[in-house]
Amino acid sequence: MDALTTTPEWAALIDHHAQIGTAHLRDLFAEDPERGRRLATEAVGLTLDYSKQRITDETVSLLTALARARGVESKRDAMFAGKRINVTEDRSVLHVALRMPKQAQLMVEGTDVVAEVHAVLDKMGTFCDAVRSGSWVGHTGRRIRTVINIGIGGSDLGPVMAFEALRHYATDDLSFRFVSNVDSTDIVEATRGLDAAETLFIVSSKTFTTQETMTNAQSARAWSLAGLGGDESAVAKHFVAVSTNAEAVAAFGIDTANMFGFWDWVGGRYSMDSAIGLSTMLAVGPNGFAELLAGFCAMDEHFTSAPLEANLPVLLGLLAVWNRNMLGCATQGVMPYEQYLKRFPAYLQQLTMESNGKHVTLDGSPVDADTGAIVWGEPGTNGQHSFYQLLHQGTTVVPVDFIAFARSLNPVGDHHDLLLANVLAQAQAMAFGRTAAEVAADGTPDELVPHKVMFGNRPTSILLAEVLTPFCLGTLIALYEHSVFVQGAIWDIDSFDQWGVELGKVLARAIAPQLLDGAPAPAGQDSSTNSLLERIKGMRS
Repeated sequence: MDALTTTPEWAALIDHHAQIGTAHLRDLFAEDPERGRRLATEAVGLTLDYSKQRITDETVSLLTALARARGVESKRDAMFAGKRINVTEDRSVLHVALRMPKQAQLMVEGTDVVAEVHAVLDKMGTFCDAVRSGSWVGHTGRRIRTVINIGIGGSDLGPVMAFEALRHYATDDLSFRFVSNVDSTDIVEATRGLDAAETLFIVSSKTFTTQETMTNAQSARAWSLAGLGGDESAVAKHFVAVSTNAEAVAAFGIDTANMFGFWDWVGGRYSMDSAIGLSTMLAVGPNGFAELLAGFCAMDEHFTSAPLEANLPVLLGLLAVWNRNMLGCATQGVMPYEQYLKRFPAYLQQLTMESNGKHVTLDGSPVDADTGAIVWGEPGTNGQHSFYQLLHQGTTVVPVDFIAFARSLNPVGDHHDLLLANVLAQAQAMAFGRTAAEVAADGTPDELVPHKVMFGNRPTSILLAEVLTPFCLGTLIALYEHSVFVQGAIWDIDSFDQWGVELGKVLARAIAPQLLDGAPAPAGQDSSTNSLLERIKGMRS
């Protein structure tokens, strides 16, 4: 594929940016009274209002032309067909198969992957029904009261986010905790105050060798056995696995009948709707999980069928490219005005930054445009009293996606109306700001006027839905998944590998023996690491 910046479509965008790049949203709205209604798209229960982005209709036209020229549609179709678009690992990318309906069929290299997916989902459903009903009991015959998911990365961020997001729909008969950090404090605090006889652990590791996960799992095993009299047969009643390594699972003491598998075409950050979502299904039940999957599927169908100009994931992805490459915005804020989505920005950090934090194209050539914005955020209105000051008056422009819901799951007095008033006001303030004349007209003393001026022209989008449901959560996650795909397709990068993650793991394996066993430093290890190791050993002694 031609280098991105050499294409005529890119050149057209550069010329267009030169014409409108300094245009202010105040003027764009003044010149076009219908802008707020026209630059909005609705599908599968979500409305995307992108009228406060620093774009025009021509911008959208030029961006969609770029998407077509970069093969977004053909690459999308290849992904859904099971082609091996993860080129560095020679793998298909089929998280979309995880939410296809049971009656669907997708043959990949002679195998119906949808049938395999639903076999696992059925097995998960049977297990979850048993635990939720109390028919599954622990080693001493008592029912399970607490579920602890042990994983890291996609095996943790997705389940944590989903549980918090769907807490309103979760059973009251079970409590849920999550362990990911290899810091021993994480597992100690997660098990504090619990009764081993009533605790079930889910160990989530595809290979069952992930260092952090297995270190935590072994500590959980020791804690469990200490509370159950040391009988190793108890492990099978208090541990299940989400893995593909049956030999290692059995060696740990888990009955492989309680091992829930997935496939190498499921990337960790795209896995929460696979067996990695076992804790989610335990919380909301098989029917709730099916509703979540239906939301994913609905957005998948929209992504594959809607024209680019009215395609929510495509528009969101193109806006991200415009803001990153034309406006030079290195970060992207995601601010959910819904307390249940408090972990959603953290989930999107991995999804976006692990996928598109790449410096070479598919053929190994250096990229010729910036990729992968830094994603961050916190729920509103909390953020308004911490970092929004920088968003309004700082020298760095941060595009923001606001997520809001027309109705609250917990209606109390005026709370939700005030919440919605705040999200609308923040988007308004970031777009239009306040001029010196407006500030002075309020009677502000001259010396304070500069301090109260807000330039505005900060690009924002609002995603609006009626109420947060499992279905709605599925549509939101799939929306951002496919937005990330669109960005990667335009930059011609592999959004589905993560070699940068692997380097740290390799180096940690080399350093660990120096701490665990006092092994000598390998030849060539840097002086900073050696000095710090000496200091650590000195502090310990």
